[in-house]
Amino acid sequence: MELHSLKPAAGSVKKAKRIGRGQGSGRGGTSTRGHKGQGSRSGSTTKPGFEGGQMPLQRRLPKRGFKNPFRIEYTALNLQKLQELSEKLNTTTIDLELLRKNNVISKTERVKVLAKGELKSKMDIKVNAVSVTAKAAIEALGGTVTTTDTK
Repeated sequence: MELHSLKPAAGSVKKAKRIGRGQGSGRGGTSTRGHKGQGSRSGSTTKPGFEGGQMPLQRRLPKRGFKNPFRIEYTALNLQKLQELSEKLNTTTIDLELLRKNNVISKTERVKVLAKGELKSKMDIKVNAVSVTAKAAIEALGGTVTTTDTK
């Protein structure tokens, strides 16, 4: 095998019909553009969603719901996960800095502790928010909870 003898596999390359190259191309004089109208002219482009002047679908449908621009998103962190982290890192103090350092949360995420699972040891926790049940579970073991966000 040599460079000059290389060929693509049979049937893999198909020669395209050249549109707009006269009667011999098999596409006729209008070159698949139809007769007259906006689409037949050169340089014709329409915006996405344009329906020829008819009211477009995205404007015919009603607006639904409401997106609150002031909503605060929290990343949920369960007591079970806190216990695992505490055992893995051999610590009793968990704060946002520690969570970021160990890739549990990203730089901008806020954390809310939820009460799924159970704690086995006393812990001092400093996060953005905590549920009432989780706070009770932490304090029952003698731990402390400090929140940074106020409502």
